[in-house]
Amino acid sequence: LNRVIFQLNDRLYFWVLKPAAQGYNFLFPVDIRMCIANFFSNLLTPVRLANCLLQGKFNAAGTETARFFTNTTMGVLGFADPGKVMFDLDISDEDLGQTLGIYGIGNGFYIVWPIFGPSTLRDTVGFGGDLFVNPISYLEPFAASAAVGAYRRFNDLSLRIGEYEAIKEAAIEPYAAVRDGYIQFRNALIDQ
Repeated sequence: LNRVIFQLNDRLYFWVLKPAAQGYNFLFPVDIRMCIANFFSNLLTPVRLANCLLQGKFNAAGTETARFFTNTTMGVLGFADPGKVMFDLDISDEDLGQTLGIYGIGNGFYIVWPIFGPSTLRDTVGFGGDLFVNPISYLEPFAASAAVGAYRRFNDLSLRIGEYEAIKEAAIEPYAAVRDGYIQFRNALIDQ
């Protein structure tokens, strides 16, 4: 089933998402797309902050808090990133899947979700848990929340066109390469 969904996602990427993202890139320069990505990154601070605290990474939690206040004020609601540019405050990319991993919960089985792509049982549960502190998930009606979340992911995709193609071209078996790369990447995040 994972391989079937992987193939569907692959076709969706090449037939719909990539051409749409290329059109989006033509209409909106990279600076505008980066401002949008910065805004969403700032908006999702509660997810990272909560997980920093749950993992006992109090310095990272302090950095996330400082980034949020700096970027919200000086960065005009987070559209700019003076926290990084002026104060060298790096983002702490933490989520509940990583938090569960730090507490010893294993990956579980590998899952390929339609549209969302690779995950594991642990990361899927973590994604669901992160929704409780994700401000986007509180938009009403649900369709608005889903649309904003989809737009955030689409904007991020527009900034990363070519990464998936590079993985596919370098791999003898793309499904296995993506699966193994995902597991290794997530394990590396937990080991930090």
